[in-house]
Amino acid sequence: MDNLNLISNFAEFKELKNIDKSTMIGVLEDVFRHALEKQYGTDQNFDVIINPEKGDLEIWRNRTVVEDGAVVDKNAEIAVSDVKKIDPTYEVGDEYSDEIKMHSFGRRAVLSLRQNLASRILDLEKANLYEKYSQKVGEIITGEVYQVWKREVLILDDDENELILPKAEQIPNDFYRKGDSIKAIVKSVEMNNNQPRIILSRTANQFLERLFEQEVPEIYDGLITIKKIARIPGERAKVAVESYDDRIDPVGACVGMKGSRIYTVVKELRNENIDVVNYTTNTQLLIQRSLNPAKISSITIDEESKTATVYLKPDQVSLAIGKGGLNIRLSKMLTGYDIDVYREIEEEDVALTEFSDEIEKWIIDALRAAGCNTAKSVLDLSVEEVAARADLELEQAEKVYEILKAEFE
Repeated sequence: MDNLNLISNFAEFKELKNIDKSTMIGVLEDVFRHALEKQYGTDQNFDVIINPEKGDLEIWRNRTVVEDGAVVDKNAEIAVSDVKKIDPTYEVGDEYSDEIKMHSFGRRAVLSLRQNLASRILDLEKANLYEKYSQKVGEIITGEVYQVWKREVLILDDDENELILPKAEQIPNDFYRKGDSIKAIVKSVEMNNNQPRIILSRTANQFLERLFEQEVPEIYDGLITIKKIARIPGERAKVAVESYDDRIDPVGACVGMKGSRIYTVVKELRNENIDVVNYTTNTQLLIQRSLNPAKISSITIDEESKTATVYLKPDQVSLAIGKGGLNIRLSKMLTGYDIDVYREIEEEDVALTEFSDEIEKWIIDALRAAGCNTAKSVLDLSVEEVAARADLELEQAEKVYEILKAEFE
């Protein structure tokens, strides 16, 4: 077990784990100094010389030349007669250096040294991995599916580090097989039993935000900001965007020409429907936009209780609520208001023939001939227009108007 063998093995290990040279030298020196201290009781008078490029390692012991019989510490001192056998030029007081070979440590010590070195490298690798991914939290990474389990998926990155995508962080429509390429965001990095555990997510709102940054240059450049995201992964999402440049339409920029930009995001999210809305500080307008495609008739807001009462025509209510209540749930999440939806009460119309006891028959016939069959169809016109269409005197038209208006009052 010579020096070269030990270092060449380490050099291979170091290349795989991508440990920088200075760190490698530091770890090697520390491990060997620990072995020297154990073997000789100190490492103070030893020089550990490492050349990682060649895989060389040398250990030199420095001892002071003393008079014969004056040696107190054989590790720190050498008798002048002994050193002159090696080199006659040495005198008392000189410093003599001799190389320590690996075999002088003994087989057990070398094995212990190897184990210590491997353990230190492993700890270093874990620390580097933790540090590397701690800085990547919130970033998108691409990996390869290595193993699929019931509760999680094991993913390998480009350096073959193990990453975990739990079931709860997967989009419901996600389906993976070994070898599949996968995109996800780094959600968190934990240290369990001195082992880094890197958690990925595809359901986090930030994942959607990062996908938009990749597809929309204006967002990446900061010209458009994503103000808020409401999302039910795999189903639907609402994204409120704002532009800092009046010349840029934030919604149009996010959607892209013929939906080209948003299509890539939707495809990555397993066809999750995405609504992009213009952000505004006007709460009423934001709620109105968030309930799109429904058209709101009126809205009442209670700032204290953070509730909004919305009235819509009967045919718009289902649009506001959405399939399975998704639209209104996302609107609540996006705006922060509890939204109550009500049908707008419409007054029933009354046929003109119902007023035959108050309005002469010939007038009713004249109005019907003019296209007015109901009371509301008459009231939708001005008195002058009613008179002109039915060929009535203005006074007659005013009287008809009063009779019909009274019905609804």
